[in-house]
Amino acid sequence: MKRILIIDDDATICLMLQGLLKRKGFDADTVFSAGEAIKKLEDETFDLVLSDFRLPDFDGLELLQKIKAMHPSVPVIIMTSYADIRTAVSAIKMGAFEYVTKPLNPDEILLLINSALEKAQEKQETPKKKVTKKKASIDFVRGESSSSLQIDQYIKLVAPTDMSVIIEGESGTGKEIAARRIHSESNRKSKAFVAVDCGALSTDLAGSELFGHVKGSFTGAIGDKEGQFEAAKGGTLFLDEIGNLSYEIQVKLLRALQERKVRRIGSNKDIDVDVRIVVATNEDLALAVNKGEFREDLYHRLNEFKITVPALRNRGEDIVLFANYFLDLSNNELNKEIEKFSGEVLDKFRSYSWPGNLRELRNVVRRSVLLSQGEQVEVISLPTEILNDQAKNDVVIEGSNLKLIQAANEKELIISTLRKVNFNKSKAARLLNIDRKTLYNKIKQYGIEV
Repeated sequence: MKRILIIDDDATICLMLQGLLKRKGFDADTVFSAGEAIKKLEDETFDLVLSDFRLPDFDGLELLQKIKAMHPSVPVIIMTSYADIRTAVSAIKMGAFEYVTKPLNPDEILLLINSALEKAQEKQETPKKKVTKKKASIDFVRGESSSSLQIDQYIKLVAPTDMSVIIEGESGTGKEIAARRIHSESNRKSKAFVAVDCGALSTDLAGSELFGHVKGSFTGAIGDKEGQFEAAKGGTLFLDEIGNLSYEIQVKLLRALQERKVRRIGSNKDIDVDVRIVVATNEDLALAVNKGEFREDLYHRLNEFKITVPALRNRGEDIVLFANYFLDLSNNELNKEIEKFSGEVLDKFRSYSWPGNLRELRNVVRRSVLLSQGEQVEVISLPTEILNDQAKNDVVIEGSNLKLIQAANEKELIISTLRKVNFNKSKAARLLNIDRKTLYNKIKQYGIEV
C-alpha cells in the first residue's frame, strides 16, 4: 500500500483528500503545517507528498526545497490557486512533479498521483545512468572566442623562449593560469614553477621572500632563508601584482634580472640564479611608469613580450564553455551529478557583466550546483547580484534625472577602479585623479563596501 502525505492548513480539504485516497487503496496521512510535515518526513517514509502551496509557516518553494533535500526521489505534487500558477511552474523547475489547481478535481488528482508513482517506480527499477565525471582541472581550459584563440597563439609562440612576459588583465581573468601554461609548454617545464603574490608583501618582507636572508640579518632572522629566486632555479618565477612592489625592491629586482644574480639580505655573497620571469598586473604598467610609480628601466626589462587577458564580459563566446567546465569541476568537488544549466540560467550568464571574471563565474557555478536538487541548474539557484543585474540596469536607463544617472555612473566607475587595484584606495584615488579624502567621501556617500 502506497503511503501519501497530505499537507494543507484547510482541515476540510485534508479530510476530503484522505477519504478519497483511502477509498482508492492508499494509506493517506495529513498534517496542517510545513513544520509538522518536516517532522513527519524525518520520522516516517512516504511514497508521495501532496502539498498546498500557501501554508501559514513556510513558503511553498522553501518547503519543496526541504522535502527534495530530505527525500530526492519522492514525487511532490503542488496544490495551488489560479493566481499562483506562475510560481507553481517555478516549483516544477525546482523538482516538483506537477501542480493541480483548486477547486480540486478528484479524477485529476488521482490521475496525477498514479502517474507520479509509476514514474517513481520506473526510476527505482531502472539503474540510474551515472553522469560521466570529467577529470576537469582548474589548470587550463581553452576558450573559443577570437581573443582566447589569440592568447593561445601568443602562449605557443613565447613559451619555448626565455623571454620575460608581462600578463595584464583585471583581477580574476586567469592571469596565473596563463603563466602556468607558459611554463608547462616551455623547456623549463621539468623544473619548478614558483608563484609569489607581491600584493601581500610589505617592503621588508618582499626582500626576504624574493632574495632570502642570512641568520641574524634582522630581528627575527633566526636562520638562513632561501629566497624564491633560488627556489625557482632552472624554472619559472611568477610575480603576481608586480605593481605593488616598492621602489627599493624594484631596484633589487632589476639587478637580479640584468646580472642573473641575487644577494641574500645581510650577506655579501652573490648567488647565481637561472630563472625565467613572468609577471602579472591588473593595472597599466606603462601608465604607472608615466606617473613615476614604476621604474621605467624595470618595465622595459620585463616587457619583452606582453599578453593582455580580456575581461570575461568581452569573451561572450567563452562564457557557456567556462560555465560547463566549472560545472564538471563542481560535480567532482561536491560529489553531485548536475547535468546542465537551464536555458534561462545561460541567458543570465550571457547578459551579466561578471565584474569578478572567471573567479566569480567559478564561485557562482559551485554555489548553484550545491543548491540544485534536480538534473539541471535552475535560475532560482543563482545569487541575487545576477538576478537583479538587469533590473538595476533598467533603473539607470529609465531614469530621467541626469544627476541620478551621473551618480550611478560615478559609483560604478569607483567600484570598478577599486576592484582593479584590489581595493588599494591610494592607487584608486590616483587613477581617478582625485585625492584620497574625496575618494573616502564618495565611498561613504554611495555606501560602497570595501
